[in-house]
Amino acid sequence: DAVVLLSGGLDSATTLAIAKSKGFNCHTMSFDYGQRHRYELHCAQLVARQLKAASHRTMSIDLRGFGHSALTDDIEVPKNRSEAEMKIIPVTYVPA
Repeated sequence: DAVVLLSGGLDSATTLAIAKSKGFNCHTMSFDYGQRHRYELHCAQLVARQLKAASHRTMSIDLRGFGHSALTDDIEVPKNRSEAEMKIIPVTYVPA
């Protein structure tokens, strides 16, 4: 058996497909951390179903204690950052 963390994005979907192709019985898990883009969780369920995961669970976790992220808080997502700004951890980073 294998547990695959499934965000609903391309990377984790590919990881699930590879694990399945190697014969693993895959159980998938997603995390609801209060992300703005709730569609990610919906996509994770669809991917798990489409790739025939043995089970899929969504776990709720509260990341507010770790700091602010533009993906979880009401903070503007930065665009057109300078090269100097790109050397700093962006507010789109989700601490975990």
